[in-house]
Amino acid sequence: MLSIVKNLVEGDRRSLARAISIIDNNEQDSRQIIKEIFQKTGKARTVGFTGPGGAGKSSLVGRLIPECQALGHKVAVLAVDPTSPITGGAILGDRIRMLGSLDNEKAFMRSMASRGAVGGVSKSLRNAIRVLDAAGYDLILVESVGAGQLEIEITKVVDLTVVLFTPNTGDNVQAIKAGLTEVGDIYVVNKADIEGAGPLYNILVDMIGSTERKPPVLKTSAKTGKGVKELAQRIDKLLEERSINYKVHERKMLEDELKDMVSDIISQKVASMLKENKKYSVFVDKLAKKEMDPYMAAEKVAASLFK
Repeated sequence: MLSIVKNLVEGDRRSLARAISIIDNNEQDSRQIIKEIFQKTGKARTVGFTGPGGAGKSSLVGRLIPECQALGHKVAVLAVDPTSPITGGAILGDRIRMLGSLDNEKAFMRSMASRGAVGGVSKSLRNAIRVLDAAGYDLILVESVGAGQLEIEITKVVDLTVVLFTPNTGDNVQAIKAGLTEVGDIYVVNKADIEGAGPLYNILVDMIGSTERKPPVLKTSAKTGKGVKELAQRIDKLLEERSINYKVHERKMLEDELKDMVSDIISQKVASMLKENKKYSVFVDKLAKKEMDPYMAAEKVAASLFK
């Protein structure tokens, strides 16, 4: 592991890709990699792209890469894809849509499987970001899988959230109702070159304008490139403004991560204890016979486990 870490820190892309694979697959060496690089992290800034499926996230991110590089950033992309039911890995649709940007040798792009995580945010995503951070990428663009109302989960692992909408899709109304208008730092009407972009933009401006934060609402077209440079500049400006309070923000994200990890460990231990607990099946029988309600049964099982 020392050689992989040493090589990826020195810029070896093959070692970088291998390290992310180890983490994404939760292999035995993943903990050792994080242990060795953790003190080298904390420099990169992350931007999440979320929104309903079909909003053009992949195409827009691909267009953004050269614009962000022009602003002086070393850019990497993590695209969280749906999980393949056959291999358990990522279905590489995003890689296809970003082919033009992948020819750029200075950028690094990787697809990761959502692995059933809420909102498409896999458990290994945070650590993949750390590997890229240690490898010297100072701007990491994270594209969340198109999961409709569950898309707000990406905000837990990034510094800045860009929410995309696109005209003439029924998902927009549902997504707006679901709270996506509450989590974004920048809102974008993508595919602004097609009919319906104007009315959608006006709706978003009205809704966002009524909030205290009043984040910017922009129009872009990944097809023509219109508005992409302005979006890159807005992202850069917001990240710069927030750099003053970054340590506070980082501490909050680490607190959330630690809470999630402790909860996972406890859940695994509880599942193991229930499997070995003979009384558990007794309470299941009582529920099936309607001799006890679920609340009482859960309380009694918990009491027997943690007495």
